Amino acid sequence: MTPVTAPFPMTRPRRLRQAPWVREMVAETKLTPADLIWPIFVREGEGLREPIASMPGVERLSIDNVVEAARAAADLGIPCVALFPYTDPAKKTPGAEEAWNPDNLVNTATRAVKAAVPDLGVMLDVALDPYNSDGHDGLVRDGVVVNDESLLALEKQALAQAEAGADILGPSDMMDGRVGIIRQALENHDFQNVMILSYAAKYASAYYGPFRDAVGASGALKGDKKTYQMDPRNTDEALREVAIDLAEGADMVMVKPGLPYLDICSRVKRDFGVPTFAYQVSGEYAMIAAAGQQGWIDQDQVMVESLSAFKRAGCDGVLTYFAPTIASMLA
Repeated sequence: MTPVTAPFPMTRPRRLRQAPWVREMVAETKLTPADLIWPIFVREGEGLREPIASMPGVERLSIDNVVEAARAAADLGIPCVALFPYTDPAKKTPGAEEAWNPDNLVNTATRAVKAAVPDLGVMLDVALDPYNSDGHDGLVRDGVVVNDESLLALEKQALAQAEAGADILGPSDMMDGRVGIIRQALENHDFQNVMILSYAAKYASAYYGPFRDAVGASGALKGDKKTYQMDPRNTDEALREVAIDLAEGADMVMVKPGLPYLDICSRVKRDFGVPTFAYQVSGEYAMIAAAGQQGWIDQDQVMVESLSAFKRAGCDGVLTYFAPTIASMLA
């Protein structure tokens, strides 16, 4: 598009910036609570709220408090929460069997949330790292993260989550073929309406550190995840991954991390035209929250600016730990 403008002073762009009402009226990007998914960390116990040191303002919640958070999300107009477990280390095994325990933390929390707030969406992560004593998203054999054997475990995990009442499954493991395996399993077990929001372009990023603290995976992780998560230097590879996941049955796709990968978000939305999400990951959140606590930045202003950037890049929604804060501000 070629802009058509008259020369100064017939054209004065500042006319459309002179007051809040006109800036709001002509804003190209709109951010609303409906654009948000709120990630929540679940822990065992009752009546517990456990601060996460590396994520200022974020807590691990016992299931009763997860239900209260879900009610608050619904009241704020947030359409969906994403639940992540802090698994007892004693329940972590090399085979990650706790991942498909029907009574594990996220499955139990999902049933509780859906009973209390049935119209709120619940998203669960399909990956083995919270349950794997090796800290990897897939099974490890002789020091190698194996692909096809991991798919069998992920299939069992996905079916247990669907049975618990999850509305959206988020395969975040980056094993080859996992979306197709999960979609076929859902179809075969009468879960046709369960949606898949695939972590299609998930990079091997240094921004995930606080999340691994939050789910207790930091100490367990042996090595790194570069053999299955994407190289941060690559763009075209992300488009191939998105195309594969859509062909295998993904309903929506995600780019992770978020702000450092806005170019990927933009290309995915432009090239595929499908519902596209970004995850404003723990490291992104922690940098903003910690700098805000120190008074080095205006946290609220930076929060709004960063979330608006996702919408500007073409994202339909964002997973963000700021969800209740920004939703309250927008209300």
